[in-house]
Amino acid sequence: MHQPAPGKIPTPLWKQGWHPQAQRLESPNFGPRPPHACIDLVVIHSISLPPGQYGGDAVQRLFTNQLDSDTHPYFQTIRGLEVSSHFYIRRDGALWQFVSCDDRAWHAGQSQYRGRANCNDDSIGIELEGLEGDLFEDAQYRCLTDLCQDLRRNYPIAHVAGHEHIAPGRKQDPGPGFDWARLQKLLDLSPQVFP
Repeated sequence: MHQPAPGKIPTPLWKQGWHPQAQRLESPNFGPRPPHACIDLVVIHSISLPPGQYGGDAVQRLFTNQLDSDTHPYFQTIRGLEVSSHFYIRRDGALWQFVSCDDRAWHAGQSQYRGRANCNDDSIGIELEGLEGDLFEDAQYRCLTDLCQDLRRNYPIAHVAGHEHIAPGRKQDPGPGFDWARLQKLLDLSPQVFP
C-alpha cells in the first residue's frame, strides 16, 4: 500500500458524499435516504435544455430552481418542476455535482429495478448532456468511467442502468445513442451489472 510522505495527510476522495473533482453547485431538491438504504445502483440519464441544445447553464438552473420559464417556450412546460441529479457530465467531460451521494436526489421518479421500487432511495443519478437517440462524446465516456470507478470504491455499486430501464414506457433516456457495450468494456465489469 502506498504510504504518504512524512508530514503529508492523504486527501480523501469523498468528503461527505461530495466528489472533490466535481464542480459543486448545491441543489435544494434532495432529502435523506431511508434508514439502512444500500446505495448499489447507478442510474444514467440524458438531458439538454431546451431539448437538443447543448451548452449554457439551463440544466444547472433547473436543478437549483432558478430556471426562468419565460426565456424559452419549452421551459413553460417544466415550470415549477423540482428535480435534481447527483451528477451532470457536460459534452466536454466537465463534471458537476448537485447533491451529496449520501443523500437522496430527485432524478428517478416512479421507478423499479432489481426487485425494488423507488430507485431514488438507493441509487446515484448521473445526467449526461445529450438527447435520446443522439450519440455521446468520448470525453463523456471517459468522465463517466472515472466517476463510476470512484463510486464503486466508496459505495457497494452492483448495478448500472438507464432511466429507460428503471421506468420503462415512461422514460427513454439515455436512449439508443448510448453505448452500453462500450461502458461495460471501459469499466471491465460483468454483463450481469448492466441491463
